[in-house]
Amino acid sequence: MNIGIRLHDTLPGTLRERLSYAAAQGFTCVQLAMSKAVPGFQMNKAPELLTEELAAEVRGELENAGISCAVLGCYLKLASLDDEEARRVQEIYKAHLRFAKWIGAGCVGTETPPADGPEGEACRTEAHYQLLLKRVVPVVREAEKLGVTLAVEPVCSHIVYDTGMAEQMLRDLDSGSVKIILDAVNLIDSAHTEAAEEMIREAVRRLGSRVCVLHMKDFVPQEGAPRPKPVPCGQGKMKYGDLLALARQRRLPMTLENTTPDNAERTRLYLENMD
Repeated sequence: MNIGIRLHDTLPGTLRERLSYAAAQGFTCVQLAMSKAVPGFQMNKAPELLTEELAAEVRGELENAGISCAVLGCYLKLASLDDEEARRVQEIYKAHLRFAKWIGAGCVGTETPPADGPEGEACRTEAHYQLLLKRVVPVVREAEKLGVTLAVEPVCSHIVYDTGMAEQMLRDLDSGSVKIILDAVNLIDSAHTEAAEEMIREAVRRLGSRVCVLHMKDFVPQEGAPRPKPVPCGQGKMKYGDLLALARQRRLPMTLENTTPDNAERTRLYLENMD
């Protein structure tokens, strides 16, 4: 199993130190968010900062640690009504796509929150969806040109909020450079916690061939909250059979979420012992 961790969930330190911590805990891949894991990195300056020289340094550190980068995170809001802001964000995404190619990252990962207005039911509209498509197309074209994957993570409170919307997005973009990060817990809202296993099975069945990474965590229902509480694997109600079967079949990397340095290795072992 290729199990990794968000690098910013390790003990604090330099990039080299964080990668060393991850390797010491038995992780073989990471999700790298430059602004969270690299001291001093500023996302608004990404087009200038993400140089080939920095890429060579990062790639060298990854290789020395024996760790691959499964996901280069770029979770900025694409679906802005403001054209100038949208272009600025698109340039940051394009810089991440170039950097992903240079460091050998599996994909650039993102979500689809609304940039203007609240999350939830309010953004489940055709207008929000069409705006998202308009804003993401230039990023997809850059991904195609570079031969890099843009991986979109459906989230129940975002524009691409369920399996059906993810399928529609894949059809509408019609690009081999667009794939899916499947975070099963992010598909579950509080109204459907009892149907979680069925929802996950359906997501695996319908999206499995386009999934490139699995985000692994657990959940605990929260009365009165719109979404359940995310917790480390093994501390909630999740059933992992379908996800682990997909990981084995497709040899997918899995990155843990909602861990701490104290429980990350234990969480990895929990999943490995289920395999």
